[in-house]
Amino acid sequence: MQQYRTHRVAITERARTVLRQLIECHGAVLFHQSGGRAEGSSPVCLPVREFRIGGADVLLGYLPWHTEFWMSAEQYELWKHTHVTVDVVNGRGSSCSLEAPENVRFLLRSRLLTDEEVATMPPPCTGADRLT
Repeated sequence: MQQYRTHRVAITERARTVLRQLIECHGAVLFHQSGGRAEGSSPVCLPVREFRIGGADVLLGYLPWHTEFWMSAEQYELWKHTHVTVDVVNGRGSSCSLEAPENVRFLLRSRLLTDEEVATMPPPCTGADRLT
């Protein structure tokens, strides 16, 4: 029986297209989802050089073009059994996110991971792991 690695994060084709345009314009970017923000399930997309990953932030995974998706530790505790898919919809989200001038916003669609998927996942990396 072949075993496949389960990923915690994915991206829709439409969001992938927007992501590619942002990378072409701004260089390498990352996503960060923090807890307690008014945007709710809207991650921010920022240039890598303009965002400092916190030691407790959790790396959910990678999207195309080595784009990292990070989540605050508090948010991760609530979502640790969840698979998220980055999507894009019309309308403005966070004014600090790179896609805002395009009149679109990234948002997360989620589903619970199965027990089998959870069992195949290694422990996630944190920002502190980068420092060691």
